[in-house]
Formats: sequence, C-alpha cells, structure tokens
Amino acid sequence: MAVPCVKFGENSHVQILTTYTCISACLCWFRGAPAGLSALLCQTALSQLLQNNLLPFHCPHEADDNQEVEPQVVLLQSEAVQRLFLNKLIDGALAWHQKFPKPSPSPSRFLLCSVHAIKNTRRKMEDKHLALAEFNQLFGIQDGVDCAYYAVFDGHGGVDAATFAATHLHVALSKQETLRSDTATAFKTAFKHTDDIFKSKAKRERLRSGTTAVAVLIQGQELTVAWLGDSQAMLVRKGQAVTLMDPHKPDREDEKQRIEDLGGCITFMGCWRVNGTYAVSRAIGDFDQKPYVSGDADCSTTQLCGDEDYVLLACDGFFDAVKPSEVPRMVLDALHLSCDPGGRADALLEQSEDTAGLRVAQQLVGHAKAAGSSDNITVMLVFLRPPQQLLAQNSSTGPAQATQYSSQDAPQQ
Repeated sequence: MAVPCVKFGENSHVQILTTYTCISACLCWFRGAPAGLSALLCQTALSQLLQNNLLPFHCPHEADDNQEVEPQVVLLQSEAVQRLFLNKLIDGALAWHQKFPKPSPSPSRFLLCSVHAIKNTRRKMEDKHLALAEFNQLFGIQDGVDCAYYAVFDGHGGVDAATFAATHLHVALSKQETLRSDTATAFKTAFKHTDDIFKSKAKRERLRSGTTAVAVLIQGQELTVAWLGDSQAMLVRKGQAVTLMDPHKPDREDEKQRIEDLGGCITFMGCWRVNGTYAVSRAIGDFDQKPYVSGDADCSTTQLCGDEDYVLLACDGFFDAVKPSEVPRMVLDALHLSCDPGGRADALLEQSEDTAGLRVAQQLVGHAKAAGSSDNITVMLVFLRPPQQLLAQNSSTGPAQATQYSSQDAPQQ
C-alpha cells in the first residue's frame, strides 16, 4: 500500500505546504479547544517542525507510464510529517506545563461565529467551511492588527476541491507579503496559488471536481471579501442589508461576454450553464472547462465604522431560497427563538456573550430548507457586536412567525 503523500514544488514551497498539512491536522485535533491557546500551541510546534530537515520524509514519484512527472516536484510523506508534528505539539505542551506562555492580548473587536451546515436532500455533502478568529496567532503574524478569517466553499462534482480549498486558501493568504498593505491583491494571488496547486493534484489523482468560494478577512477596521462563483457574503449595518459583492453567474452580462470572447457559450439547461456544463462561471478546479470557468477571484473592501451588526457568508443553497433583504428580519426572528422556548424576550439578554446567538445559523438554514432549497446549505454568521445589543435595540419589534429548525441532518463540519 502506497504511503499517502502531499505534493510539493521547489524548496520554498516545501515549508508552505508542510504548513498546510500541519495546520489542517491541528484544526481537526483541537476542535472545541480554546481557540487562542490551540492557535498559539500550533504555531509553536510548527515553528519547531520547520527547523527540521524534511529530506528524510521525501518519497519517490509514482507516475503511470502514460503520465508525465512534473519537473521540480517533491512528494512528502504526510503521515510521517503529522507524527513529527504531533510530537512537537506534545513537547510544546510539556514546556507550557513548566512555564505557561504569556497570553495574547484580547482582540479589540467583538466576534462571535454561528455556523450550521446540512446535506439536505442531496446524496452527498460537498460544502466546507472554516472560521479562524485567531488568524494572526495561528500564523505567527505580529503586526499589531487583529485579523480574523471566515470562508465557505461549495463543491460540485465531488468534495475534493472544496476540501482542498478549505485547507489551503488561508495558508496561502497568510504567506502573501501584501496581506496588510494590499489585501485584495493578496487574496487574488492566494486564490490563484490554490487553484494552481489543486490543478497538479487533480491531474495526478484524476479529479474532476470544482468549488465556489467566498472568504472574508477582517483586519482592524477593514473588511475584505473575495469570491469565486455564486457563494456570497453580505453585511448588515443598523439592521439594513449592505451589498458587498456581485456573485459570478454565467448569465451575468460581463461574465457572459468574457466567456463568449474566449470562444465559449452559455446555454439554458434548467439554469444558465457554461458550455452546457457548470452553473457557475468562476471556481477553483473544473479544469476541463478552464478558461471559460475562470479561477480569477474578485475582491471588495469595506471600512467598518463600528455600527455594523454582522456579516453573513453562505452558499447558493441558502441564497437561492432567501433574498438578502430578508436576512435582517430572519436573524432577529432567530434571536427571539433562541431566547427561550417559552418566548421570554429577556432570556437572550441573560446569556453570556460567548453563547448568545450561537443557534441563529441553524434557524437560517431551516428557513432556506422550508423555502424549498434542496441543495447542501451552509450558513456562517459572524456577529460584529453582541447579539444582546441587536435584540435590545429592536425590542419594540416582536418576532414574526418563524420556522423552528427541525431536521434529521446533523451539522456537517
């Protein structure tokens, strides 16, 4: 049985892609642990690991007779690297037992993430998501600016592209020199880098999947959203929906023109599709339809003034059934439902900031399903101020009739 391997490029890429493997494992192992401590321990162990000579972990190419071996490509034994990383984590924890590190400063901005995802009526769950409130601590970034990362990926043709993007994009972003000075360029480069690396993996493993993506980076008073395809992010400020982006769809006029200029076409087959295949015009993967299905991300940046309520990220399984203008009312209704089964309006106010509002995403997913969505549904709601404040400021407006979420689908991670 062949040893599972991770594909690497030149030496400068070895450390980056080792980081992919280790951080992905760390986020899985420490799920549910205090985010700040797990991020700091992960960074400590990773720093120690990258000082090691990784040459003993290289493994030979296993190309087919009909498959060319790409030049300057190295394969690394991922299981062996993870075992070494686990040992470094243990060493770090033992060192902490002797001398506990100084805790990181508390973030200056309130952030609370509510997320829920269901397979719905589809045969497979192809959505992925990631929330990293401790972005700087995880990657050892010390620029004095709080940074948090949130992303939703909607896969199609298999889950491989979505899984790959969910474990690689944030690492590629963290390595961009322009991350602070030009976040939009950093995002676009990170998306392109992720698409290029997945292309090598897809060629080697004969994968045909793709994924849309929407990612949000909150740096200090600046919110940047980057996207490919029709997954979306929206902001709510003072109870009003704020448009952050225009999703990539084949029938969007500029996308239609771009595809036709390249010699492709869009056709209506239940919905508008690129060359009669995919219903999105931009994605990571889908290499059989490149360049018509583009891997070039778009970005937009919004300055935060302090009066923002929350930012919502979701796949098309949500937004095909729910209009953005409906979201503010639905969130308030969900907060009321989260108060107390008996309907006490002050029950949410009695909850701590760490727990209040955590079930809101579940209610929003329930709304989309009740509205007729049969697709995978992922909703990620990032509160930018305590939910208690939102409810208190809208206490004069009682809850409208809302759908109580009930499904046999368990949340998908």
